[in-house]
Amino acid sequence: MTQPPPPPNEPPQQPGFGPPQDQPQQPQQPPGYGYPQAPPPQGPPPAPPQQPGFGAPQAPQPPPQQPQQPGYGYPGQQPNPYGQQPNPYGQAPNPYGQQPGYGYPQPTTVPLHPQPGQPGGGRKVNAQVAIIVSAVVAIALIVGGGIWYSSSGKDDDKKDKQASSAGPTGGKDDKGDTGGTSSGGEEKVPANTASQVLFQVPEPQVAKGVNSVAVNGSWLTDKAYVKSGIAEVDGYDPDKGTKLWTIKLPGPICQSSKYATDGGLTAVVYEPAMPTKAEPAHGCSQVAALDLSAGKKLWTKTVKTGDTPINFDNVTVSANTVAVGGTSGGGAFDITSGKSLWAPKPTDSCYDAGYAGGEKLVAVRKCGAYGQRQLHIQTIDPKSGKVISEYKMSDGIEYAAVVSTNPLVVAADVGDTAGDGSGISDFFSIDNKTGKLRTRISAPGDQYAAKCDGISRIENCTGLAVGNDRLYVPTEEHDSGGEHGESNEVVVFDLATGKQTGQRGDAGDGYTITPLRMDGTNLIAYKRPPYDKGGQIVSLDAGSFKETTLLENPATESVRDAESRMLPEYSEIIYRQGHLYMSAVYADSSSTAGDKEYLALAFGTSG
Repeated sequence: MTQPPPPPNEPPQQPGFGPPQDQPQQPQQPPGYGYPQAPPPQGPPPAPPQQPGFGAPQAPQPPPQQPQQPGYGYPGQQPNPYGQQPNPYGQAPNPYGQQPGYGYPQPTTVPLHPQPGQPGGGRKVNAQVAIIVSAVVAIALIVGGGIWYSSSGKDDDKKDKQASSAGPTGGKDDKGDTGGTSSGGEEKVPANTASQVLFQVPEPQVAKGVNSVAVNGSWLTDKAYVKSGIAEVDGYDPDKGTKLWTIKLPGPICQSSKYATDGGLTAVVYEPAMPTKAEPAHGCSQVAALDLSAGKKLWTKTVKTGDTPINFDNVTVSANTVAVGGTSGGGAFDITSGKSLWAPKPTDSCYDAGYAGGEKLVAVRKCGAYGQRQLHIQTIDPKSGKVISEYKMSDGIEYAAVVSTNPLVVAADVGDTAGDGSGISDFFSIDNKTGKLRTRISAPGDQYAAKCDGISRIENCTGLAVGNDRLYVPTEEHDSGGEHGESNEVVVFDLATGKQTGQRGDAGDGYTITPLRMDGTNLIAYKRPPYDKGGQIVSLDAGSFKETTLLENPATESVRDAESRMLPEYSEIIYRQGHLYMSAVYADSSSTAGDKEYLALAFGTSG
């Protein structure tokens, strides 16, 4: 939907909002450089619409959509359920709670340690691997809810550990506040929530003839904001944007883990060489561990069948393990030493399509031929790969994505009924210890605005958060009845019963709210603004769901123009203690002279 033009009385532009002086221009890449195109049905989204850049008077444009996902999450492109039926976000019980999935038999529970050779059976560490059948896939998008961050050496996975019940109520309102901590969370409420631009990272140049190059991956440590560039990973001073260090790689980064260890170790998958016109793709076969604190690469490994390396579609980190998966199967390495922990076996009748990490390690294991697929959701030991518990999804579900590993929540498009390209028609709440289904939650695509890519990236779900044994989901936009026309809400489902809790967070007229992550028992969310406002980071109290503003970006036209290109649906967002980092996941070659395109934007409050 095209926003109305900004009002004539535009506030003055944010001082210094342009390329920083200490940020050198990236050198031109060799001809033909670019991320290889993925086979159907996946592919990189088209480049964002070209705009005149910072300071040019025009309204923000809606972000582009990925192929086969037209109209996802944007107003005017989805059937409006609000004018055609009673509001679905009330307190009506979920029909899927505490009963078998609709139209599907009650799922079976298998032994905790299946025998090798059986479908979905246990893993034996074996250096032999299957024949390559995987293909390079497009990089899917990341929302900051899954981005790892550290604070004073503490494990934030522990700080954000999900509670079994709601926390205290009554968060502080930002108006007139002199600073403090929001009830139920670690995030402080700044004395002044108005932010200013801290720095910008210019978009790296892409060779002519290449549409776009993947640059996904961002992390925040005590000392650095870390962002992937073209065939490199860079650490920046979190306040000034000064480049602290660079890790060079021989080829483009295909995938990056959104998690890291307590010590700041993470992993990426990349190509072994730069693409050329003669050889535009080299395969995503290289697995590397990175030390985000020291700014160095620890090791690089491959898994081979004969002399040919296997390509991997996804990578994650759990405990001290790097796990990689794809259509040739999955493997794992010790993140410190690079020692192989397990690898695919040629005798396997099933294969690990991918893994989800964080507090626990979960594998999505595929058995059977296409069209007769059965997915096994396995919680596994990250050191040995031993199966701890397993849930078998109903036959015929081809793809599933893991929303959370603890508690375990899986999303799937059952029978291709979502209808909006989101990959979600239902959520499955599963007991990690027993593998039993706790409840199944219906999430019609025309009512809820979230997305999961279970095709290539098993743990890539955007617009969702899990905590307090609850699932936080945004609704689709609808008529707000106000001046700006549209809005949405966040609603909450109990993962034990599948029913809504009655909590609802209204975005407000013209705003669109998207969950990012948990902060203790509170929910952190980003609010996309109307055309004449800046975006906001808010905290929603675990009990009362009272909204507290933590940060609000400038409403100047130049800032709004840049922010509108880095929205949650197609970018990476990290927020911590008054600092907001927004970054692109693709570098675009279609920019023209005079355009100001950015790889990352950093905002900060003064209080």
